[in-house]
Amino acid sequence: MTTAMLSLLQKYDLPTPRYTSYPTVPYWDFGTLTEASWKETVVNTFLEENGELCIYIHLPFCENMCTFCACNKRITVNHAVEDPYISSVLKEWAMYRSLLPATPVIREIHLGGGTPTFFSPDNLEQLIKGITKDAIVKDDHEFSIEVHPNYTTEEHIKRLASVGFNRISLGVQDFDPKVQFVINRIQSFEKTKEVVNWARKYQYTSINIDLVYGLPHQTVRSVEHTVELIKTLMPDRIAFYSYAHVPWKSKVQRRYSEADLPAAADKWAMYSRGRELLEEAGFQPIGMDHFALANDKLFTAAREGKLHRNFMGYTTTRSKLIIGLGVSSISDAWYGFAQNEKEVEAYEAKISQGILPLVHGHQLSEEDTVIRRKILELMCENETVLDHPVLDPAFIEAAFDKLMLLEADELVKVSGRKIQVTEKGRSFIRIISAAMDAYLWRNHSGANTFSKAI
Repeated sequence: MTTAMLSLLQKYDLPTPRYTSYPTVPYWDFGTLTEASWKETVVNTFLEENGELCIYIHLPFCENMCTFCACNKRITVNHAVEDPYISSVLKEWAMYRSLLPATPVIREIHLGGGTPTFFSPDNLEQLIKGITKDAIVKDDHEFSIEVHPNYTTEEHIKRLASVGFNRISLGVQDFDPKVQFVINRIQSFEKTKEVVNWARKYQYTSINIDLVYGLPHQTVRSVEHTVELIKTLMPDRIAFYSYAHVPWKSKVQRRYSEADLPAAADKWAMYSRGRELLEEAGFQPIGMDHFALANDKLFTAAREGKLHRNFMGYTTTRSKLIIGLGVSSISDAWYGFAQNEKEVEAYEAKISQGILPLVHGHQLSEEDTVIRRKILELMCENETVLDHPVLDPAFIEAAFDKLMLLEADELVKVSGRKIQVTEKGRSFIRIISAAMDAYLWRNHSGANTFSKAI
């Protein structure tokens, strides 16, 4: 690593949002959103989208605690929780369904967690049939599920395929035994390969593998070992995420200390070596943390300038309406965000009373909507024009002051109001986006809010 790159890593390894939304969640103002205004926003966006929507369903239960995970989850081996939870999710969908003025056209369904395959194949099939029975499913739909291979059976894969699932994402993180032990996720390559083979047997058209760099006790060698094994499976996509160390949010991350985490330079070396190996195998970098083969829709979307980013990361569809169902799920109606209750009991209690289980949210201002689009363009297309009548001139001036400093470090090129991300800058895209964040400009927040950028 050059001295110049080491200097950049030390300079920009700062707490920074991941920009799966704008405004980012810490700056949401729930006072701007009422249940009535949220319902109105959903209906208006539904009509604007000609009835098309995507659905995210959060299935929070896990039998085992992975200590690196900052997702909302409930650890239990009691599978009696399945039936009441499925019933609640279907009741929540019925509430949304009653709002919509026409038959919804479902473009995507995504099952996340938690461990979605904690639920039995029967219950997952019941859930999906309950969602789609009074809807139109697009011919080119994408139904996807996140799975933990240890808790996934062939029957899961088969039954999900029978109700339209065609995409699957397998969590791996790292195959090094020492890393697996400290993050409490013991998972063999053989089990992972078995699930990949089932997905191909039942004709899933896109297989994704999630890898993480920067984990406790992880090394460049363990990343090399993991990537070399994954290359033998040749999935269609790979998400190669930076580990987000947020122990103030996820207390289980206290099982190891900051001293066990790699320094920024070591973390960068892991990413660089992993990327090198993936590119050698034919995977093309997409956005800030994805790789795809040339036959995958994600690659096509990036090449054609149609890439999008939302709470599920990079995606191929630019739907403005995502209905989030289940505990802690976030809905996105483009002009507003709404998040559900974060505890299972509170969520199910509100559902039983026929109340939308909203606990947090934000109605976007005109400024919010403009900046949201600018940051999306930057993260998906590597360029944007930062100029609009609704933007505060003082904010624009401050943003370009920061961008000029980034240009001096060769991370962007600035021409008038146009900003272009350089090849070097793509690895610092979160830092570049933060320069255009009006909430950070007005209310700078650092430690104990966001994970570090590198």
